[in-house]
Amino acid sequence: MRKLSYLALSIFAGFILLSCSQQPKTSCVEESFSFAFMTDIHVQPERNATEGFRAAITEVNALKPDFVITGGDLIMDALGVSFDRADSLYALYEEVSGDFNMPVYNTIGNHEVFGIYEKSGIQPDHPDYRFGMFESRLGKTYYSFNHKDWHFIVLNSVQETEDRHYIGMIDEEQMEWIKSDLLDVDPETSIVISTHIPFITVYTQILYGEYAPEYHGLVVENAREVLDLFTGHNLKIVLQGHLHYLEDIQVYGTHFITVGAVSGRWWSGANHDVEEGFLMVNVHGDDFCWEYVDFGWEVE
Repeated sequence: MRKLSYLALSIFAGFILLSCSQQPKTSCVEESFSFAFMTDIHVQPERNATEGFRAAITEVNALKPDFVITGGDLIMDALGVSFDRADSLYALYEEVSGDFNMPVYNTIGNHEVFGIYEKSGIQPDHPDYRFGMFESRLGKTYYSFNHKDWHFIVLNSVQETEDRHYIGMIDEEQMEWIKSDLLDVDPETSIVISTHIPFITVYTQILYGEYAPEYHGLVVENAREVLDLFTGHNLKIVLQGHLHYLEDIQVYGTHFITVGAVSGRWWSGANHDVEEGFLMVNVHGDDFCWEYVDFGWEVE
């Protein structure tokens, strides 16, 4: 196992100061608990993806976190394929993820959204259309849970457009649910959000230039409105996937950590020099540190 130090971009709002700092931080002398965040797994029978996922699970089990949060894009893919193909991929994910030795909390990604692409041949009245397949096999698309004085919120950041594509968005139903959920959360309680599509990222600026156009499925379009709901609360971490990229952006005390993919470049090697891996978060009191773990997968 190799635990990578990575040059992660930090942005400190207010000063708009850009600086590079070595990650992971090693300030946690002891931990009260730990968890793994594993995103963009893209499990499939092809590309040795199943074997790669099993290798990642073996590494996680060896590290013994209290639990795992998956960050979406668990399968490859349900958007534009037949029922039988999508169903088989969900079954494969359920089978392999059963190897974890700890609880797993799943986040929905765009690739779990069933049949919304017209090429799938699926009609909107199909019982598993859109979120139905995820809900019937893996559970709710948004929910919360508590662990040792920390509050975790898992969101569904993928919404269907009128022309049967997807955008990054938190819908009104979830917005109202977040408000209700936070009523029972003490303002001092540390909060973690899991979202597949990022709220905040510098991905396009870093890779394509300052004025690169934003693609509608790249970020959550109403992120500011969502984050405003957390005013007066202790939002510590927003865990993000989707981009197969690694960055830690700190804004007013909240870390927006976009995490590299378990699948790397969709099981064909590193993506933008970010190896296949996952995030380990170690928590002590109301503080935390993280490390990106390369689980040693090599493309054959």
